[in-house]
Amino acid sequence: MLKKLLNWKIIIVLLVIITIVNITPDAYAQDPIKLVIDGRKIETDPEIYIKNDRTLVPLRVIAEELDAVVTWDNSTRTVHISKEDMHVALSIDSRLVEYTIDNETIYNLIDVAPTIKEDRTFVPIRLVSNALGVGIRWDNDKRSVVINSSEESKIEPFFDAEISSVKSGQTIKGTTDLRIALGTVPQGAAEIKYLLLNKDTKKGFIIAKGSDLNSAYKWMPSMEDNGERILVAAVYDKTGNFLTGDSIPVKVSISPEIKLTGLTDGETVTAGSVPLGAKLNFSAAYVKYEIINPDTNAYYISSGLDPLDKFTMVPVMEDNGNMWLRVIAYDTAGKAYNGEYVKVWVAVNRYVNLGGVTSGQTIDGSVILKTSRNFNVSETEYVVVDTSTGAETVLYKSGYGNYSWFPGPEMAGSKELYVRVKDTAGNTYRSAAVKVNVVGTPKILLQSVGPAQVVTEAFKLGIKSNITPDSVKYILTNTKTGVSKTLTEQLYTPALEDKGSWSLRAEAVYGGKTLKTEDVKFTIYTGKIYTALPVIAKDQFMDFASKLAVDTQKKTGMSAALQTAQAILETGWGQSVPVDKYTGQFSNNLFGIKGKGSAGSVTSNTWEEYNGVSFRIDDDFRAYNNVSESWDDHNDLLLTRERYAPFRAVMFDSTQGAWALRRCGYATDSQYSIKLIDIISRYDLKKLDSLGI
Repeated sequence: MLKKLLNWKIIIVLLVIITIVNITPDAYAQDPIKLVIDGRKIETDPEIYIKNDRTLVPLRVIAEELDAVVTWDNSTRTVHISKEDMHVALSIDSRLVEYTIDNETIYNLIDVAPTIKEDRTFVPIRLVSNALGVGIRWDNDKRSVVINSSEESKIEPFFDAEISSVKSGQTIKGTTDLRIALGTVPQGAAEIKYLLLNKDTKKGFIIAKGSDLNSAYKWMPSMEDNGERILVAAVYDKTGNFLTGDSIPVKVSISPEIKLTGLTDGETVTAGSVPLGAKLNFSAAYVKYEIINPDTNAYYISSGLDPLDKFTMVPVMEDNGNMWLRVIAYDTAGKAYNGEYVKVWVAVNRYVNLGGVTSGQTIDGSVILKTSRNFNVSETEYVVVDTSTGAETVLYKSGYGNYSWFPGPEMAGSKELYVRVKDTAGNTYRSAAVKVNVVGTPKILLQSVGPAQVVTEAFKLGIKSNITPDSVKYILTNTKTGVSKTLTEQLYTPALEDKGSWSLRAEAVYGGKTLKTEDVKFTIYTGKIYTALPVIAKDQFMDFASKLAVDTQKKTGMSAALQTAQAILETGWGQSVPVDKYTGQFSNNLFGIKGKGSAGSVTSNTWEEYNGVSFRIDDDFRAYNNVSESWDDHNDLLLTRERYAPFRAVMFDSTQGAWALRRCGYATDSQYSIKLIDIISRYDLKKLDSLGI
């Protein structure tokens, strides 16, 4: 093939013309550059010009002079140059050049991409020599580019760089190391990116990147990568300027390998919990763990989980015997890929334990009693034993669940606690006893309002107590005037004139004594409450958000698909953006970030808990002058906080980035990543991350 290339002397110089080294003498800075082909001066319109120290010439002129056929594909902005069995293809603004000789294709990168000037395609002149086998030189005295079709030349890479870990034409079947060999490291080299491009469109996605040029990077191809592809390694400086690189054709044909880790075939499981994992040779959107008892046909499958996280299996008595387990991996389209079953024998011992209290604990308040067990039950009883008399009292009885125990004076003294359960066959089992000391001081706890709560509507009055009071009343005090009033009804409805700051306490009479709760300060607001507003019409939000995402992706490298999906999820398609609940000020806050922004803050709601009751309080959320500021602030949060360092390592990939956000603690919703991946897949947002070279 190379010999044929050498014989190609007359081939359209349609390719990006890379200037001959040192071709810009100051003495001729204003003189037009001449083009001479086989001794004849060729007029060019527009004129040849120099860009980034490289000489660019109009393609059509050279093509006509060398009798090559040039065609233009407007849909892909691609120029095709053909002569006999030689074909060259290059795209506007792309450094990737494709050569096909005798149906064999190779790829090269050039340092100046073809461009359009005055409706004419300009390419680097050096490419004529490199790709088409014609001689070319620079005549400095005459300031001329001289092409000699009788001279032979061979293809030489533009760059002293080579993808060393993958061979040209190699079939990629799974996880692959990516490494580049650099003969000379370019000055200012700061980052390497590996891209996987579509053979037809020359567009694709970043599959690995990093600042260490000498390191091997792990590439886990996804099922969506299958097909004929172009693998590119590109080195950039810190401002994003391309310096050097290499490109080769590959075929991605994944042979899925899905293995369960944590257990091996034939193993006997006796532990109370077993951490399991998934070992894959491709990038999955999520995984599920399937567990089967072939003897009883009992079946369990987990929800979608992070492929890199552990899954804890807790075997129960009903699992004793044969158990089959496997991992099922899913691509972004939801297609399942099944791993092999790992067949084990489960032989766990029965246990039932009491939790929520510890041996020797002194109890002078409310505690939550809990049960841990490894078998199914039909009945659960929490039992207290008086250690001095041996008398037992059943505190709570139900099918299963926890119990909030608030022991009163009658329980004072040394006690033992245990839980007694009945399995589905009617057999009874009990836990070991836990010895505690109960103080039993008579107490009442207010459960009507919480500290700093803002009350906007009627609320119930109530207490939690470890005694049965003779009477209860509630004292409502205006903190500004000191005026109090006594409430005795079970429901309090604020009047318009009640607006302001108040405190509330409960007082109960018991045994001739008055018990009091603490004074809880809260606010009554009776004015208009403003609720979240849309930032734009719902059907316009995707275009609105994706433009912001693409703009910031160019600056940061963060997946635009992931940014857009986050904005959709956080705002309900832009229809629920926080406003100040009292003034109506619009926050422009698309990501619910708390604190103070460029336009101050707005007051909205968040949840708290007090004495076992959840309630809403006011909290400050960042406000911005416009949505762009909110977008940039969200990016800054992810790009600068130390906790998000693992996210930054994979933020170019929407799927890996979605899971990394969850692992970094961005959201508490266990399905947050799955929701993002689903939005990206459902609305084809990944196309926002598509790029070329």
